[in-house]
Amino acid sequence: MVGGSSHNEFRFFLSCDISLPLTFRVLHAEHILSPERKVPELFVECKLYIDGLPFGLPVKTRLESSGPTYCWNDVIALSTKYRDLTSLSQLAFTVWDVSSGEDAEIVGGATIFLFNSKRQLKTGRQKLRLWPKKEADGRVPTTTPGKVPKNERGEIERMERLVNKYERGQIQHVDWLDRLAFSAMEKAKEKQCEKKTNLYPCLVIEMCSFEHRVVFQESGANFYAPTPISLSNELVTVWDPELGRTNPSEHKQLKLARSLTRGIVDRDLKPSSNERKLLQTIIKFPPTRALEVDEKQLVWKFRFSLMSEKKALTKFVRSVDWSDNQEAKQAVELIGKWETIDVADALELLSPDFESDEVRGYAVSVLERADDEELQCYLLQLVQALRFERSDKSRLALFLVNRALSNIEIASFLRWYIVVELHGPAYARRYYSIYDLLENGMMKLVGREDGDEDGFRLWQSLTRQTDLTAQLCTIMKDVRNVRGNAQKKIDKLRHLLSGVFSELTNFDEPIRSPLAPTILLTGVVPQESSIFKSALNPLRLTFKTANGGTSKIIYKKGDDLRQDQLVIQTVSLMDRLLKLENLDLHLTPYRVLATGQDEGMLEFIPSSSLAQILSEHRSITSYLQKFHPDEDGPFGITAQCLETFIKSCAGYSVITYILGVGDRHLDNLLLTDDGRLFHVDFAFILGRDPKPFPPPMKLCKEMVEAMGGAESHYYTRFKSYCCEAYNILRKSSSLILNLFKLMERSGIPDISSDETGGLKLQEKFRLDLDDEDAIHFFQDLINESVSALFPQMVETIHRWAQYWR
Repeated sequence: MVGGSSHNEFRFFLSCDISLPLTFRVLHAEHILSPERKVPELFVECKLYIDGLPFGLPVKTRLESSGPTYCWNDVIALSTKYRDLTSLSQLAFTVWDVSSGEDAEIVGGATIFLFNSKRQLKTGRQKLRLWPKKEADGRVPTTTPGKVPKNERGEIERMERLVNKYERGQIQHVDWLDRLAFSAMEKAKEKQCEKKTNLYPCLVIEMCSFEHRVVFQESGANFYAPTPISLSNELVTVWDPELGRTNPSEHKQLKLARSLTRGIVDRDLKPSSNERKLLQTIIKFPPTRALEVDEKQLVWKFRFSLMSEKKALTKFVRSVDWSDNQEAKQAVELIGKWETIDVADALELLSPDFESDEVRGYAVSVLERADDEELQCYLLQLVQALRFERSDKSRLALFLVNRALSNIEIASFLRWYIVVELHGPAYARRYYSIYDLLENGMMKLVGREDGDEDGFRLWQSLTRQTDLTAQLCTIMKDVRNVRGNAQKKIDKLRHLLSGVFSELTNFDEPIRSPLAPTILLTGVVPQESSIFKSALNPLRLTFKTANGGTSKIIYKKGDDLRQDQLVIQTVSLMDRLLKLENLDLHLTPYRVLATGQDEGMLEFIPSSSLAQILSEHRSITSYLQKFHPDEDGPFGITAQCLETFIKSCAGYSVITYILGVGDRHLDNLLLTDDGRLFHVDFAFILGRDPKPFPPPMKLCKEMVEAMGGAESHYYTRFKSYCCEAYNILRKSSSLILNLFKLMERSGIPDISSDETGGLKLQEKFRLDLDDEDAIHFFQDLINESVSALFPQMVETIHRWAQYWR
């Protein structure tokens, strides 16, 4: 609870800094004038009134617009701070027409109280009805209320109030239902505009939103009178002033227990049998699990006896009160003497939960022992971790740049990951600084006598990748503008590559492939390049390579590939973890690289979709018989091909279940000639799915039939591979959870929009089960997915949609 400066008799419970200035955004105006009379320039005046009296200087903003939509999206910050407000504070908006250049003419005015009837600070979008030809009245009561009376509200107003709640997160997001609802709303608005009924001039503003509700309360022993007993079934909100605050007696006891004078005693303490069991339980907690006060106290008490337990370090760091300088100093000394932790735990220490430079520096020292191959598995997340550092030239930044200077693959990917982050205004300055570090460091490299390139040429080979993507973007725009069928677009693409962009057929100097920097591209082969039949018309390009081979790359513009990039990186990591346990499931982690927030490249893998295979060959078995026939083999297929198919099915069944991959249909399940099945298009993860009632995993009956049916021993082998892979990946759950934790603020749709994403991912690992119970659990999941009938019906509907597209 914090007291105000100007009105010290008032108090606030805020989830923000109350010394911040009052800020809001003027979005747009509606129905200001008829379409026949355009207003090129409006003048918006905003005044703050407290208890009916003007407070501070008015803010006058000249907002320009080129048409009758009047969209501004301008941020206005008043000099008044939140702490200066009272419960009767209100904003008064007056809109003036200054297009004539002479005396300004009042368009209308409206006022809005900053607190609602429950004394909660208003947040989100607010639509104010303007009173025509009247200046806003800030008195109490006002004569120009912006709020539309209940008896005058129609269906549009009701829907707008629901949208406001939806945007504030008070209504659950359901993608497929949301799309239908918003579409219906737009139609309703269009009908109302056509009828021209109940149309009044209005101004739409957006108030700041905070993590928690902001409540105005007056000082005194009892902030509120007791809530009257209601005889109805209405939900009553009761505000607890002490919610979330520290209990002073508990805090005092905690400080006494952690007194440095106890250090000598604690050094010789040994946990009892029950305490040891409890400590082991705490150590096994996943990184998403926060420690309770008594759990922190127990870890701190036996910190010296836990120093040989490397898995206990992260729990110890979470138990430290880093605001206590003496305690923090002792903790840093102990960290240096602790048993060296694994890389997975080091990644946890780089999350935003840990701000201490010493802790983050220790995590980097652990990462320094990882080889380049392992480092590339985490590079995407380490670039995200840079935003949590205290300085631009942090130890993590210098470590990544130094490793990049000795490995061109790391340098190329690091550069692209940083380039994508330059589009985000919040941390653009930091990433520009690190980009300069990388460029300056590489330019200083000196070529070796064995003919290796010097730094300047190496950096040029990387920057020319950007030039290539810019040219491909231009080509794609020209191809999209072609009217006609797909063949006309393909002809246009080949014509451009052979004509206007003929320099792309033979590069002056080889360009390192953005997807695989060790491969040198020498030019495009126009006659082997094509486009895909989809709305975005991705380019499928065949490049010549310096070693005489070819490299096929897909270039997409208009689609955010960052989520696909993350999923494929995770698939690649899981493939590595499985192979370390001698389990090769023949996965296909094709390369994906986002080169911007709406463009990128993908490795093209020659394959066919299951929808196409079933359409042309009637069954998966017939398709595999065509490429790998064997009269003596199982189902007329070579044993190796069938084994590859079974293993890949098992691998992706487990991975798509853990990652909660949604929107699975026969068009994004692909199969190669040698029997490797793999998934593409990961627009929905962590449990999100546009289809209702999705099965736990995508395992259609055609895949089971290709294994000989649910009673065959090949299907039994498939289930065995699934359970083995599931238990192997469960052992590395902390690593996977930590990687996703570092991506939470990346702006990737399914990661950033869902605060419970980490918990959803954790639930899929079922860490509460031992290996034997996990096997039974996963076998039940497989049986549930195979026996599900409803997904087959949705699949049929999807195929119809594809046919008529």
